[in-house]
Amino acid sequence: MLGVDRRTVRAWKAAYRKKGSEGIRARPSPGRPPKLRPAQARRLEAMLLRGAARAGFAGDLWTCARVAELIGGRFGVSYHPSHVWRLLRSMGWSCQRPARRAIERDETAIGQWVRGRWPALKKRPAGSVRT
Repeated sequence: MLGVDRRTVRAWKAAYRKKGSEGIRARPSPGRPPKLRPAQARRLEAMLLRGAARAGFAGDLWTCARVAELIGGRFGVSYHPSHVWRLLRSMGWSCQRPARRAIERDETAIGQWVRGRWPALKKRPAGSVRT
């Protein structure tokens, strides 16, 4: 019913018998507190949304190394680039890779080829007739 193991329920029961409702009160999980305060995390997200170029980087692509550098420069807090990923995930961000396309790419020519030449080259089922 609760979605927990029986042993957990027994531990809760024992804690309740020993300390009453204080024994089963929810407590914050142990662990190191975050390096960035909530206000700093909000400011970081606003900077990320404005783009990497506006933050002084060449191009508008964010990498974990760039975000770590931004955090260190703006907030004086050091994060290892591999840990930045965890920070970004906790803020609701996801990994996205840009589509790589040649600078010389001609969308008009590609569209014409796909509509005109590709149907003639495409495989057809055996016995079908090309028009």
